[in-house]
Amino acid sequence: MPPILPDLHGRLSQLSRAAARVAQFIIAQPADASRMAISELAEVAQVSEPTVIRLCRTLGYGGWPDFKVQLAASLISGVPYVHSALNPHDDIPTLSNKIFDNAVSALLRVRDTLAPDQVARAIDRLSQARRIEFHGLGNSGIVANDAQLKFFRFDLAVVAYTDSHTQSMAAALLGPQDVLIAISHSGRSRELLDATALAQSNGCPIIAITASGSPLAGLADILLQSDIQEDTDLYSPMISRLAHLAIIDVLALGLALRCGAQASHALGRTKQGLKGKR
Repeated sequence: MPPILPDLHGRLSQLSRAAARVAQFIIAQPADASRMAISELAEVAQVSEPTVIRLCRTLGYGGWPDFKVQLAASLISGVPYVHSALNPHDDIPTLSNKIFDNAVSALLRVRDTLAPDQVARAIDRLSQARRIEFHGLGNSGIVANDAQLKFFRFDLAVVAYTDSHTQSMAAALLGPQDVLIAISHSGRSRELLDATALAQSNGCPIIAITASGSPLAGLADILLQSDIQEDTDLYSPMISRLAHLAIIDVLALGLALRCGAQASHALGRTKQGLKGKR
């Protein structure tokens, strides 16, 4: 879906007079609009609530709540590779504040949209799995490797694969007693989708950490959604990676609590193994 504000501006000439008033207010004051109830926006723009709903649907959204969430998310940007979004005159404290503020805001938004019932189902599946695999490509591969380091300490059969050929071979061996956790910011990496679909065809439960509405989300039995709008052509996908790492921590700690003394004992043994290295 195109970036919201440029898309909205480009459609102004095609909108009715009433819908254009709504669009113009959103373009002029996006932060205020993202916090408004539909009745408040309709009153400010001097239109009816159905006019607001029709505008949202014209833009491809389900309604005002869906549009409002995406609008708020679009106001949070990542860290540009070339720093074009930063003011050349920013001092170091300002630079640091912008980066940390963006990250904190995005993490809170993911926290608030993460469905507790889906997290609980994921932990249930993981606690019963014969084998757990984490698949991710590129930046998501970093998250997959981090997940392996966290989960294997519970004395579980865990592996992370970040090569697409290995993922396809491994997916062919997964079955109903296993769990595949597929990780992707966009949810559109073709090779990851192919491996995930292969595992799914073998009856393997799929847990996806990805954007809602993505092709990967459509393959998931359990979706742990992470809706962060980052233009990965211009921006380093740092914030989505932080959110995915946080979700992995939620799963790891939830599983540790579920396993109880067994997990504590395994963790103690791994720490004992490091004593001579410090």
